[in-house]
Amino acid sequence: MKKPVLVIMAAGMGSRYGGLKQIDPIDKEGHIIMDFSIYDAKRAGFEKVVFIIKKENEADFKEAVGKRIEKVMDVAYVYQELANIPDGFEIPEDRVKPWGTAHAVLSAIDEIDGPFAVINADDYYGRHAFQTIYDYLTTHEDDEKYRYTMVAYRLKNTVTDNGHVARGVCGLNEAKELVSVTERTRIEKRNGGIEYSEDDGQTWNPIDADTLVSMNMWGFTRSILDEIKEGFPAFLEKGMKENPLKCEYFLPAVVSGLLAENRAAVKVLESEDKWYGVTYKEDKPIVVEAMQSLKDSGLYPQNLWD
Repeated sequence: MKKPVLVIMAAGMGSRYGGLKQIDPIDKEGHIIMDFSIYDAKRAGFEKVVFIIKKENEADFKEAVGKRIEKVMDVAYVYQELANIPDGFEIPEDRVKPWGTAHAVLSAIDEIDGPFAVINADDYYGRHAFQTIYDYLTTHEDDEKYRYTMVAYRLKNTVTDNGHVARGVCGLNEAKELVSVTERTRIEKRNGGIEYSEDDGQTWNPIDADTLVSMNMWGFTRSILDEIKEGFPAFLEKGMKENPLKCEYFLPAVVSGLLAENRAAVKVLESEDKWYGVTYKEDKPIVVEAMQSLKDSGLYPQNLWD
């Protein structure tokens, strides 16, 4: 069995942060959240990381991130490009938005020949998550179904005090396998609990704080790349008609399609770790304090790469 590879979706970083040079360190050593993810991944057993970036950000990304990671991991860079679409399709005029997370992962097809984990660049997942996903990927292979996995978090561990978040609410069967992922685009703390809205805050519905949600931490065999590639033309046909400037090819949608066809099973690995991320600028002090606390407890060294 081939060793799992870590794939990090970082193509959105430039737009989200207003340019890579503005990536805010979350400690005085200059680490960003991604450093902690890579440290945890390396500790779990991952030896190669594939960064999905924008071509125009390559020099800045290598300077801000790549240089130090290349010293500790085998590193590859791939590019999520708007123009990377099948023959016979044209980019709609005025389209600037990339084609979504499934398209991002497809960008890595030439760098992956075995199992792999996928994460967001700007989310802190915790040590436990990387260990459990690595252990799964090194002990499971496709059989009559594709054998995928995902790490799910308790909703209460993934919300911020500073506004609303979007989360994929997981439906599970008795075998702790994924049945569905329902995107809730507006979830926030309200009235002493957690609630979600489907009409931009006009009405609210309570949701259990222990509900399992997806934070885009997936484990796949290489088969998912062929499925993404095969499904991309049909997605474009539909998307170009319905929403040519903003349609996105999402990873959970590809997985959901395979589940509906009973061609894949996705084992849900539960993490009790607390997620951290800077969704709002007010979140940053909380993340800074949390990372220092984790260092003080001995989970991380003060300087990760010394």
